[in-house]
Amino acid sequence: MILLASLAGCNQGSKTMNKRVSLWRKDKIPYGTYVAYENMKYVFPNAYISINTSSPTTFNYNYVASSERSNKRRKAYVVISPRVIPDKFEINALMNFVGDGNQVFISAFYIGDSLLSFLKIKTKDSYDPFDVKDTLGVSVYHPLTYDSLLFKYPGFAIDSYVSSMDSQYTTILGRDMQGRANFVKLGYKGGGAIYLHFVPLAFSNFFLLHKENKAYYDNVFSYLPTSVTEVKWDDYFRYSRRNSFSSLQYIFGNRSLRWAFWLILLLFALIYLFESKRRQKLIPILQPLNNSSLDFVKTIGRLYYQQKDNGNLVAKMITHFLDHVRVKFNLATSVLDDDFVDRLAYKSGYDKTEMKTLMDEIKIYQQNPFCSDEELLNLNKKMEAFYKQA
Repeated sequence: MILLASLAGCNQGSKTMNKRVSLWRKDKIPYGTYVAYENMKYVFPNAYISINTSSPTTFNYNYVASSERSNKRRKAYVVISPRVIPDKFEINALMNFVGDGNQVFISAFYIGDSLLSFLKIKTKDSYDPFDVKDTLGVSVYHPLTYDSLLFKYPGFAIDSYVSSMDSQYTTILGRDMQGRANFVKLGYKGGGAIYLHFVPLAFSNFFLLHKENKAYYDNVFSYLPTSVTEVKWDDYFRYSRRNSFSSLQYIFGNRSLRWAFWLILLLFALIYLFESKRRQKLIPILQPLNNSSLDFVKTIGRLYYQQKDNGNLVAKMITHFLDHVRVKFNLATSVLDDDFVDRLAYKSGYDKTEMKTLMDEIKIYQQNPFCSDEELLNLNKKMEAFYKQA
């Protein structure tokens, strides 16, 4: 009582209130848990109070037959922290600890989804993070009479409540001002139990020192058996995790973040898959092979033209032209009649009138290969026009 009075006096004498929420056992500020920790020895007068800084996976426990458990020394593991996010190995260790007849009490704003999912419990926040109320009310059922006892204080109202649970294994021990469960117990064979409490501010110095609110603390911890001989007050989840914090560990400890992580990873994989197909190496453009035979004919033509042998030159030009038509358009060139002109114009896409004019000149020069320079150049121009278009 002297301790409570001195803390109350300090709070009343201070001009400004420290609003930092630490929930730290050594903090005497309004939202520390100094009072809650110091009163453990009065709630469990026959128990040894120790500070735990190790993972639950290091706990020593051995399976004991049900007939021997009545004489076994019981332990209680108390965790009051802003968040408690055990991994799968720590969850398994906690369940083994409870299965050995021990007690686990967890009070936190946020408890990892992996543990809640294992216990088949879902929660929701009952506060607006952008508009935190300044009045918190909680109730607890009296362990003996089961009367509902309501407690309030004019401080931060940051809490959550149970939105879904397996009522076959879960017992409601406390509710919020709207009647929603915020303190539950899951009992197991052999006397072990897990207590989940979603209003850690109810164990703050401010709450417990306000009026008669310490009775809430007493009633809550009265649910733990008096046979407890050791209380492990946790510093592991709220303190040592800071030094070994892993971003991936935090993400995988939260179901929503875990799903978001895998969806983002899948999205990046799909983007890479489709983009790698679209952005394949460019296919080089291959230039068509030059018509070397045509170049050869032009060279020969220039040679004959320089020697002024127009007759021989025009005969070779006509021979090469007809050979080109036979090879490219698969047409017989033995008869250069109107039917031949129609078929060649159709296959080559060349103008029919121009085609007719060219064929008439070729037939004339086949009969009389002698021609002037001007006529030779005119014939060559018409053949070049055909080569380019066809």
